Amino acid sequence: MSGSLPFYQKHHRHYDHGYRSRETESKLSQYQTSSRYTAGSSTSATRTSRGLKVSSHSGLEASRLSPVLKRAKPTYLAVDKENQIIGYVVPIFRGSQEFGFSNTEEARVRDTSAYMARRDLFTSGLEMERSEQISRREAMRESAERISLNKRIHEHGEHFKRMNEDSLMHAPEFVIKPRSHTVWEKQCVRLHCTVSGWPDPRVVWYKNNVAIDPIGNAGKYKLESRYSVHSLEINRCDFDDTAQYRVSAMNSKGELSAYASVVVKRFKGEIDESLPSPRHGPVSEYGINFQTHIVDKFGVSFGREGEIMSLGCTVIIYPALHHYQPEIQWYRDDVLLSPSKWNHMHWSGDRATLTLTHLNKEDEGLYTLRVTTKSGYETYSAYVFVKDADAEVERAPGAPLDVRCLDANKDYIIVTWKQPAVDGGDSILGYFVDRCEVGTNHWIQCNDTPVKFARFPVTGLVEGRSYLFRVRAINKSGMSRPSRISEPVAAMDPSDRARMRGTSAPWTGQIIVTEEEPAEGVVPGRPLELQVTEATKNYVVLSWSPPGEKGLEGVMYYVEKCVSGTDSWQRVNTEIPVKSPRFALFDLAEGKSYSFRVRCCNSAGVGEPSDPTEAITVGDKLDIPSAPSKVVPTRNTDTSVVVSWVASSEAKELVGYYIEGSIVGSNVWEPCNNKPVKATRFICHGLITGEKYVFRVRAVNAAGLSQFSPESEAVEVKAAIGGGIPHGVLPEMGPGGNTGQLTEHRPRWTGTHETVQSLPDTMQKCSKAQADTEARQGAGAASSSLTQPNPVDSKRKRGKRGSVSWAPDLAKDLVSESVSDSVSESLTDIVTATHIDPVTAEIQGVETVNESHAQQARKFSVDTSANRDTATPRRESAASPAPPYGITVLECVCDSMVLAWKQPSFIGGADITGYFVDYREVIDGVPGKWHEANIKAISERAYRVSDLKENKKYQFQVRAANMAGVGIPSLPSNTFLCEEWTIAVPGPPHDLQVREVRSNSLVLLWKPPVYQGRDPVNGFYVDIKEEDAPEEVWRGVNNKATEKTYIKIKNLKEGERFVFRVRAQNKAGVGECSDVTEPVLALTKPGTKEIEVDVNDDGIISLNFEYGDLTPDSKFVWSKNYEEITDQSRLTIETKGNKSKAIFNTPGEEDIGIYSCLVTHTDGASSSYTLSEEELKRLLEVSHDHKFPIIPLKSELAVELLEKGKVRFWLQADKISANGKVDYIFNEKALSQGEKYKMNFDKNTGVIEMIMESLTPADEGTFTFQLQDGKATNQSSLVLIGDVFKELQKESEFQKKEWVRKQGPHFIEYLGYEVTPECCVILKCKVGNMKKETSAHWYKDGREIKSDEHLGFTEGVLKLEIAQISKKDAGVYEVVLKDDRGKDTSTLNLTDQGFKDLMNEVFSFIANSSTPLKITSTDQGIRLYTFVSYYNDLLQVTWHYKDSAIAFSDRIKSGVVGEQLWLQITEPTEKDMGKYAIEFNDGKGGLRRTVELSGQAFDDAFAEFQRLKAAAVAERSRARVAGGLPDVVTIQEGKALNLTCNISGDPVPEVTWLKNDKEITSDDHCILKFSSGKFASFTITGVNMSDSGKYSILVKNKYGTESGDFTLEITEGTPDLGVTSYSTDAEGNVVFGPNTPKERMKTTVTGIKKQKRKDSVTKTLQMEKVEDKDKGKATVEPKASDSEQTEKAKEEVAEQPLTADQSEAPEQPADRVEEPGPVAETQPETWSESN
Repeated sequence: MSGSLPFYQKHHRHYDHGYRSRETESKLSQYQTSSRYTAGSSTSATRTSRGLKVSSHSGLEASRLSPVLKRAKPTYLAVDKENQIIGYVVPIFRGSQEFGFSNTEEARVRDTSAYMARRDLFTSGLEMERSEQISRREAMRESAERISLNKRIHEHGEHFKRMNEDSLMHAPEFVIKPRSHTVWEKQCVRLHCTVSGWPDPRVVWYKNNVAIDPIGNAGKYKLESRYSVHSLEINRCDFDDTAQYRVSAMNSKGELSAYASVVVKRFKGEIDESLPSPRHGPVSEYGINFQTHIVDKFGVSFGREGEIMSLGCTVIIYPALHHYQPEIQWYRDDVLLSPSKWNHMHWSGDRATLTLTHLNKEDEGLYTLRVTTKSGYETYSAYVFVKDADAEVERAPGAPLDVRCLDANKDYIIVTWKQPAVDGGDSILGYFVDRCEVGTNHWIQCNDTPVKFARFPVTGLVEGRSYLFRVRAINKSGMSRPSRISEPVAAMDPSDRARMRGTSAPWTGQIIVTEEEPAEGVVPGRPLELQVTEATKNYVVLSWSPPGEKGLEGVMYYVEKCVSGTDSWQRVNTEIPVKSPRFALFDLAEGKSYSFRVRCCNSAGVGEPSDPTEAITVGDKLDIPSAPSKVVPTRNTDTSVVVSWVASSEAKELVGYYIEGSIVGSNVWEPCNNKPVKATRFICHGLITGEKYVFRVRAVNAAGLSQFSPESEAVEVKAAIGGGIPHGVLPEMGPGGNTGQLTEHRPRWTGTHETVQSLPDTMQKCSKAQADTEARQGAGAASSSLTQPNPVDSKRKRGKRGSVSWAPDLAKDLVSESVSDSVSESLTDIVTATHIDPVTAEIQGVETVNESHAQQARKFSVDTSANRDTATPRRESAASPAPPYGITVLECVCDSMVLAWKQPSFIGGADITGYFVDYREVIDGVPGKWHEANIKAISERAYRVSDLKENKKYQFQVRAANMAGVGIPSLPSNTFLCEEWTIAVPGPPHDLQVREVRSNSLVLLWKPPVYQGRDPVNGFYVDIKEEDAPEEVWRGVNNKATEKTYIKIKNLKEGERFVFRVRAQNKAGVGECSDVTEPVLALTKPGTKEIEVDVNDDGIISLNFEYGDLTPDSKFVWSKNYEEITDQSRLTIETKGNKSKAIFNTPGEEDIGIYSCLVTHTDGASSSYTLSEEELKRLLEVSHDHKFPIIPLKSELAVELLEKGKVRFWLQADKISANGKVDYIFNEKALSQGEKYKMNFDKNTGVIEMIMESLTPADEGTFTFQLQDGKATNQSSLVLIGDVFKELQKESEFQKKEWVRKQGPHFIEYLGYEVTPECCVILKCKVGNMKKETSAHWYKDGREIKSDEHLGFTEGVLKLEIAQISKKDAGVYEVVLKDDRGKDTSTLNLTDQGFKDLMNEVFSFIANSSTPLKITSTDQGIRLYTFVSYYNDLLQVTWHYKDSAIAFSDRIKSGVVGEQLWLQITEPTEKDMGKYAIEFNDGKGGLRRTVELSGQAFDDAFAEFQRLKAAAVAERSRARVAGGLPDVVTIQEGKALNLTCNISGDPVPEVTWLKNDKEITSDDHCILKFSSGKFASFTITGVNMSDSGKYSILVKNKYGTESGDFTLEITEGTPDLGVTSYSTDAEGNVVFGPNTPKERMKTTVTGIKKQKRKDSVTKTLQMEKVEDKDKGKATVEPKASDSEQTEKAKEEVAEQPLTADQSEAPEQPADRVEEPGPVAETQPETWSESN
């Protein structure tokens, strides 16, 4: 089986069959059945796994080791052609044939024999050749298959090696260890070692376990590390270098150390006299009897932390042999000390010295010197006390002590410590843990908030590294000094640490093949056995076992938590998985209940979660121990007192006790010990002789310090008669001064089988109902209170107990030393009773009993439940109790049974102190002899009887004992078979109890089953029925399983008797029911009272219970959640008469629960009270109001500024009487009325104020108003420091300056600006306190721009308007007001950002004034445009197309014309369809106008563009008279006339001249020419009167016709030889010809005519002629109004074609573009020429 295999074989890569694929297994199977070759002669060991025998043998290894030549054995290595090993064969044998031939081999031999026979019979060569071919073919095929199989195995092994890096990584190993050296002084020594490991180990050298720092000891030590060789060189050795040196190598896989010693010798003549002389020659001590005497002893010593202390004794050995050296050993508290940096030991030959180099409280204790010779040993002891060092902060606590590291893992280390005895006068708030990596000096604080529990898991560690720890305590006064550092500990799992310490087993040459480990790539299974190992209010520690299925690679873990009552699981470690199967959780809400589960993960994925834990409530599970009691001081010496006390009744995991002493009347307590002692007696030294002292004791465990015990009686420090106790402490005693406890416990033993079986006989006999088979989920509580005898004690105390041997031991355990000897003797005599009457429970027969002593003893008994040591009177009729009954079996394993029984109905008038169990074996129905199961009495009614024999039958009987004696035994129980229970469901609950019986309700308590079944118990079901009802009518009380072990049953029928039973369940189902309770009558007994809650005037909350019918033995027992309260740290119990009170010490959330009070020795008087969270909150409010009555305030202390910068502190009380008073405090100093402070207290309104003229730097601090009105008080503070005070002081000074400023003309509102809707900027300010003489001056950049004199108003507004703002208006504007009272100045910075903000506001107005974006068409394309009310050159706009900025080009351009912003799309296409937008940038969100150019809008615009484009083409190409003719030409008769005009058109137009509307042709008199298609001339060689008339030129082409007219007037005059010629330019201006006289050219009158275009497509404004009366000239006025002309002009601008200049400037300023206006036509003047 795999369990018998060593670990190094389990982890071999061929350990199981999991690595094989199906194909490989098939090949292997074929090989097994058909192979003809075998290693029959191999004698290597074989191992069987699952019926498969696997054997391997290394032939190479055998041949190399064997010295004798042997016959070559067959090898299983596969080789290629070059004899290179490529694999190996795994021989597998079937059946029982371990040696000899296999079946295949036998078949081959048979074939060969047949062949030989055939060859003899038939000599045919052909047949022989055929047989050889077949044999050769089979051999080749088998060889090929074998090689293929080996190759596959080899490849898989290599793949596994690559995938599993753990096979490459290994812990450090010393190849060469350092060697010890002995050298002379002043020589150098070198220690070196060679270390292997992967990753490369980190090497640290230590001297006497102290890390060597080469930097701190420069020149002394030299460390080198090269190629895995590490060395330590010590220069100039001296005597102090004699030590043990350790080298530590550490990596992530572990840590390993090696040791070497260095001894430094001195030369002859330089030997120190203090050292022992060297031995010369051999010395023989045989036959000599040495006598050892220790003299000159050290006494009780006192030291302080940080000091150096030396303890020494002179040792005299007789006879004195010069060379003989005894063995000197030092002990502290019986622990052998070894040399270290804390302890230096020296032996000079006659004196032994121990030097404590740096005292700490850990050094306190009993020091013992032991001198050993061959004749024996002598010892001497004395106590050393170590006091705390002076605190760095006054009233700070002492340093913690004894810092240790427990439970070290990869992910965390639990650090523990002990609390200090000195808390500085204030309770310790908690502790801070610091860590430091070994080899560094950098300390890191591990917890952000102090922890009160003296145990803390430190996380965030680096795996494999070693750390040191220290702890500091803190109270409200400050931090303590740090504790002594702990020993170094490595962050790794214990298994890894153990594996590193061990040595690896050699390779055995075996290849193990099993099927247990899974293959690669398998998702790991569920973690197992998840449990909460430790829980406090700060953290919870979980532990679990790795899953069975985890693949070939390592697994990590994710931890999840869930708040009880929800199904929401939350992963705790989301970032880094946990590597070890333990984890500490922090940041859990205290008081809440959580469940936890764990998932495994690897590279294949995350597995299924484990079973969740039971609900765990966050809180300290370990309670603070109860206070010790009965402190008794006894005289000892003139300076010491022996103090003894009774141990704490409830002290789990007790650390020890602290003792304090005080001189009577001083009320100053000093610690007697600073290191806890576990004994209950201690000698307090260092006391003042003759003074009277009182003492008190408190216990300590990890949860904290208990309350102090009551003070002892005063004792005078004086030597006792006969001498005191020697130095040291007394032997350790048990609780109460006993040498042992009453009962001893041993962990519960549980079975391991999970198979479901029928109920064993033991359970069938003790149960009365069938188990409910319904499975339910949850977790149960384990039994931890069962008692078990100590096997060692049983062997030591095998004396006969019977019925008479109990009293001596019991009396000694229970009776204190204060009881008289006569009483003790009486008790001893009483116990010889041989028989007790079972009916009367009285003593019937007595052997050698002193009657008087017996009667006296009956009057006394000891109440052990209250831990009292003095005997208290009891009733004289006390008797031994009746026998118990109802013995049942709660659990059974192979060698033990757990029994339970019921308490006797008659207890004899005294509390039962314990039970005794006997057992006997029953063989074939015949009972055997009774045997004692326990020697010491057990207090519980359940007990595990051990050392039984499996499958044997037993009977049991139980006796009860009280102070009167041991009662008679019970009747023998049923016969039970001792066999292990393996059923899946849990066993029966037990010990059912009924409390708080009322007419309609009661409370049922029980204990969980001892046997939990396959899974933990996760709930309980309670059944009920009437007493006389049949078994069939059992009904359930709760439909849902309860996790608690108590339940309140309601709605009972008054006066009816009921019985109850309980069943437990786990995941497998519901277990057997418990025994049925006794019948209970549902009736409230007369005089029954309930627990009442009360809050007194001091605010103390208490629970009160009163019961009238008490008996002398009755006691009030208080419980929380039905568990007895033994720790009074949270609750103080006070009982007076028939009233008991439970007082809450410090009420908090941890006190929430059900509180009940039971009165013993009554008929079950009890009551309960539920303290819920809401009730606790209400009680705390009431408590606070009672304890601290306060004066209600309407408003807290506040501060405000008054006129002139005065500061007013004030508050208002809601209600205060006339007797109320107020104290004004500043920085803890009282203030009084004076020049600086003005106080006022209006008791009618409750307003309290204090006024200060101004604030100075000395006024920085805390102001407090303390109110007192009788008992009620209140106070309110205001902290004015730092920036708050500076701001208030600055504001006060400002207000003071403001008041001074406002005495003259001043600005009420400083200079600002306003932007009007017309985009005008107005600078304005509001002024006040003006008069007529006040003037205002405006400045820009230091230059005055405006002055307002004699302002005639008291308050008003000054304005400066900037109409059209631009960059030139940027600057710093300033307004100065002044008159004879002073001046005031206001400045407005309109540069940079100021100007930019102003323009953004202007731009915002411009943007808001923009019109919606519109679409129009031109002859060039489509235009988008919008109008603004005002345009500014600095305005920035952006055009967008489909939400993207448009990149402008020659086809798409933008521009500005006047107040119009447009975007021109030339030659648009369908690609230009879409959403267009114009965005105005105003520095904020901007404004965007959009238009959709698509669909019908695009179609209409595109059609209009096509039409306009065609019209434009026609307009440009039609025939026209480009240059106009004069309207009237006046010329003298006889002169020549020449008129020329420009003609345009494409195609070239036809030209026709008309005279008086009749066409004329060219002749000699009238010459008509048309040249170059552009110039038309009209020439009359000599005009006469007949030439007068109206002439017209008519030009015509296919695009149109146009004419030009002029009138020719002939005047009479002297003929002129010259020719007058007229020509006009393109604009119609007459141009003189070359023959025109110069004086004529000077004439200012020229002919200008309006072009008349008959077929023009352009419309002109109608003009009307108006005669100018003054000048007599004709002017032209438009008939339309100015507004109409403006609108028409805008339309013409919108319709005019795009010009080149406009298209080139996308954002052309308005002032650079001439706005087109209406065309003005002027009537040309008539020009005449005279001779």
